[in-house]
Amino acid sequence: MLVVPDHRDVARVDAALLAVLGKGRHVRLTADQGPQARYTAWLSVLRGHVSCVVGTRAAAYAPVADLGLVAWWDDGDDLHAEPRAPYAHMREVLRARAEQTGAALLVGGFARSVAVEQWVVSGLVREIVPEPADRRRLARVHVVGEGHDQERDGPGAHAHLPSAAWRAAHAALESGPVLVQVPRRGYLPSLSCQECRTPARCPHCHGPLALPGPNVPPECRWCGRSPVAFTCVHCGSHRWRSSVVGAHRTAEELGRAFPGVPIRTSGSPEVLERVENRPALVIATPGAEPYAEGGYAATLLLDAWANIDRPRLDAGEEALRRWLTAAALTRDAAAGGVVVLAGAPTHTPLPVVEALIRWNPEWFARRELAEREELSLPPTVWMARLSGSQAGVRAIADEFVADLRDVVEVDRLGPIPVGEEVHLLLRVPLAHAAAATAALAAIRRTRSARKERDQVAVRLGVTDVG
Repeated sequence: MLVVPDHRDVARVDAALLAVLGKGRHVRLTADQGPQARYTAWLSVLRGHVSCVVGTRAAAYAPVADLGLVAWWDDGDDLHAEPRAPYAHMREVLRARAEQTGAALLVGGFARSVAVEQWVVSGLVREIVPEPADRRRLARVHVVGEGHDQERDGPGAHAHLPSAAWRAAHAALESGPVLVQVPRRGYLPSLSCQECRTPARCPHCHGPLALPGPNVPPECRWCGRSPVAFTCVHCGSHRWRSSVVGAHRTAEELGRAFPGVPIRTSGSPEVLERVENRPALVIATPGAEPYAEGGYAATLLLDAWANIDRPRLDAGEEALRRWLTAAALTRDAAAGGVVVLAGAPTHTPLPVVEALIRWNPEWFARRELAEREELSLPPTVWMARLSGSQAGVRAIADEFVADLRDVVEVDRLGPIPVGEEVHLLLRVPLAHAAAATAALAAIRRTRSARKERDQVAVRLGVTDVG
């Protein structure tokens, strides 16, 4: 059973299995197949006609008989997490299936999630990492702003397309395509005040303002309205500036910087599958980077701060995963491959940047795990988030604490208002995870049977607690 994030990955694995196993020896399970094709594949597995399945997260439930191996790629990708209740993560589903059936378990990826690192530390799995000599053969990573960049380029070292990145792209375009990863799609997806840098908000619904294209007024990303005039709620200024530059604006800027060079964009709603091995600039959002025949001559990772400065517990982990996924498409150092990281803070060393430079994601995951253990944060503790009305959230929390009073002391963090709801976190040591989960499930069943009016959403293993 092989599980990968999206249909493009499925297509590549499907082609590889067809070459190795031959026709009719495996099936694929993805949402884009359509009901009839998907059900036919499901029946083939159920009846034992095939014993190999490749697909996206739903394939984790395929009824493979005599299961011998479960494997997945890049479990840090959010496509592996079910967005609907009970919010099961493919990683935990496949781990449970491997334990129940005695199957082998294999995890792969360019980066390593903190959850998998916890498995490594606990001895559940053994790690397979490259040798130091293998890491040195990978593409060289250059961080803009370090060394002599500031002295040589001056203010140009801090531009959206720094001088060092321009030079790397200019040299690489002589031998092949250049990948440019930008963190956001659109034109200018985030605006702020020119004077005080306060985020620009809609006067009607307080949603974030964005510029959808050139020569058009800003509009709200929530309600779609265009304010007549912008006024900063903090300082009263009427001037705005861009906070984050999107893929379309980046393509426009690169078109002026590299006249005559073909420019291709990959991202929602159109994602490129692959690009040819010839000079071109490929602007892609994270997860939409197309495969390049022979690898990219250079990869530019722009606006690194936008990936790091996200209000989530796994911001650094996700930033490193995005960077490594793009960097892995670059030619090795012997072929002149170079990765340029632009926009990262240089006033202090950042572990996530050091991990990228050293191509050492396991070191970063181990460090993150140690810090979370010290701060009692997931996955080193059991944590659940309750979201709903204040009365409903308090009722469930009080009952939960009472049920576990004789077993373990429960930490309650909150409640805090989030929009029209309140959020509250419940935390217990990991050793009591089974008892806590069972108690919370029993409370939910009881409330459902009583048809309680206060609807409360419950989610385990939350990461957006930053």
